Amino acid sequence: MLIVNQIENTHFSKTEREIVDYIIDQGMNIEKMSANEIARNTFTSAPLLVRIAKKLGYSGFNEFKSAYLKELAYNQQSINQIISPKRGTIYDSHGQILATSASVDTITINPEKIKDSKVSSNTQALKEKVAKAFSDIFGLDYDETLKKVTSTSNVETIVKKVEQDKVDELKAWMKENKISTGINIDEDTKRYYPHNSVLAQVLGSCGSDNQGLSGIEYEWKDVLSGTPGKIVSSKSASQEEIPNTEETYIAAENGSDLTLTVDLNIQKIVEKYLKQAVDENNVENGGTCIVMDPKTGDILAMATYPSYDLNNPFTPNEYVAKTYDSLSSEDKANTIYKMWSNKAVSELYEPGSVFKLITAATALEENITDTDVANDFKCNGYEMVGTTRINCWKTDGTHGSQDLRHALMNSCNPALIQLGARIGTTTLYKYYRAFGFFDTTGVDLPGEPNSIFKEESTVLPVERATYSFGQRFSITPLQMITAISAIANDGILMKPRIVKSITNTDTGAVTSIDPEEVRQVISTETAEKVKSMMQSVVEYGTGKRGGVTGYTVGGKTGTSEPMPGREDLDGYVATYVAISPVEDTQVVLLLNLYKPPKSNHQGGTLAGPVVSQMLTEILPLLGIPSDADSSDDENLITVPEVRNKTIAEAEKILKNAGFTTKITTSNDKNSTVVTEQVPKPGATLSKDSIIMLYDQDTRTSATVPDLTGKSKYQATTELKNANLNISIEGTGTVVSQDPPKGSNVDAGTVVKVTLKQV
Repeated sequence: MLIVNQIENTHFSKTEREIVDYIIDQGMNIEKMSANEIARNTFTSAPLLVRIAKKLGYSGFNEFKSAYLKELAYNQQSINQIISPKRGTIYDSHGQILATSASVDTITINPEKIKDSKVSSNTQALKEKVAKAFSDIFGLDYDETLKKVTSTSNVETIVKKVEQDKVDELKAWMKENKISTGINIDEDTKRYYPHNSVLAQVLGSCGSDNQGLSGIEYEWKDVLSGTPGKIVSSKSASQEEIPNTEETYIAAENGSDLTLTVDLNIQKIVEKYLKQAVDENNVENGGTCIVMDPKTGDILAMATYPSYDLNNPFTPNEYVAKTYDSLSSEDKANTIYKMWSNKAVSELYEPGSVFKLITAATALEENITDTDVANDFKCNGYEMVGTTRINCWKTDGTHGSQDLRHALMNSCNPALIQLGARIGTTTLYKYYRAFGFFDTTGVDLPGEPNSIFKEESTVLPVERATYSFGQRFSITPLQMITAISAIANDGILMKPRIVKSITNTDTGAVTSIDPEEVRQVISTETAEKVKSMMQSVVEYGTGKRGGVTGYTVGGKTGTSEPMPGREDLDGYVATYVAISPVEDTQVVLLLNLYKPPKSNHQGGTLAGPVVSQMLTEILPLLGIPSDADSSDDENLITVPEVRNKTIAEAEKILKNAGFTTKITTSNDKNSTVVTEQVPKPGATLSKDSIIMLYDQDTRTSATVPDLTGKSKYQATTELKNANLNISIEGTGTVVSQDPPKGSNVDAGTVVKVTLKQV
């Protein structure tokens, strides 16, 4: 069995397969590579290469390498030249290019064809002249180049990814020296990223062989890379050309294009403010931010900072560069690999108080409590769990008695510990599983690890307590935002998606990757309750700094503390999760800042303002209307006089004016006369307001609901459902109303509400 076939039929681990793929991609190039060099290039270790060799039946890597090179050499008896396919282009959701392949050239030679046709004795001198030209034009080592020019190989690669000016210089030299055979200038491609460091850890980069090294470039390599072509000519076993034979051309199949769910404009907004937050606040370990559409699971933006230049992926960024030169070769490779790492997907962290939303949702779904049960929890500044004292973050007093809404507004640890005890470990774990914390999300990106939780049977009361408020277990940021997005999406968990479609560049055929619903985790009713409490957190609680003028925002702050005794190693994580608009959520945003200074490490105070800045620019960009976009006065309609007209006539007049009518009669509309209308003629109301029509002097009553703390949308909806109208002053949420809640009034009455930004 050929070694290549043996490789295909052998089971390798994921890491081993990456090494094997690299060896195959490199081909004859591995002849000059040691095991240590291959290990460095694949970010693995030399012992793994030995393990691979033994799996294939060889005593060690060198024996395998020798056998593999002999097989390649034999196979090359009939192959002159590989034709590289064009790698697929990567686009954002609006068709903006994120990664593309620019045309460059690869210089190869057929050593046996470099001859002086006039004087055979000058062949060696000619080859030395060619080697000298290559070394001068391309800056290559002369001795190494001469070895290639004088070798007995069928084809030798001199240099890859040559820019046009160097190609032109070579062509001029060849013309001057009358060399027409043996030197090949083959069209090739070089990967180019027009936005440099934008979306770096998500996109990933390509190596000199045009193979994906990380990110989407690696995860989708089979789709993007295409299939190489080749030019085949017949050769004897001794590498002599067989006369009267023709070359066979096998065209390359170009790679397919990818369209992502990412919006480049949103990505740039996120990266701008993430960088600003890290740099201005001296956040030691950088930060991550994800923006998601909860209805589809689409990732609209995903950023890790510090970033790096995709066009120079092996150049350390300014943070890494400070110590890079002093590192060993192995440590340098590991440092670059870490710089490429997409922390939003691949790094575990303790979520902190953001996770309290999961505990609250569990309790509501299981009917253990409700949002506004008075005196449901009591905070004395700490909670005793067995002999362990767990403090509340509030050190200058207590939160006292509170309901669940205020427990979240206050981000009170003792209240959530009490709630977790009521729920119990078994039920908590049931919902952890349902929200997706025990599985990877399955996102189409590499490097997603498993979360870290204790086995359910081993969880002690003190661990259940810390779990209830989001500490002493580890998840990824992507898992966290996916779970919160389920709450924002009426309780439905969606699989995260970053690739939207695949386009075959040869046929134009488009394959869509549709949103994927995972499961219904909680009821719509429970989801609405949690969203309502998140809005209260922003308007009245610890999340005030995350609000956005003109929009309803729900949120939750988080500040995960380091493990005792590991403060210097782990540090704090300042977190803020936000949803907007609350009533019909289009955007979920999660921001994590890793190891901020102790003087400013709270999620509400550090991360909150950054989230506000991001959403202030993102929401209008998505076309989500703001309460402050236009004055209500511009949309008001005057109620016409319809008394003493038939009901049919009155309905027609009011409908044409833009109102909705409700009638309390069952008589013939064409003959029955309207005796009263509410509101009376001359009132100014918004479009679709309700006009009550009566055919006798009797009225239908309605009870005015409590609108305090409601958004414009929520207040309008509640009043309309109660057959009442609204008059609005200001923006934000309702701070006062007239008539007051509980008033018994005529249906159709106008309730005046005052809104204010809190």
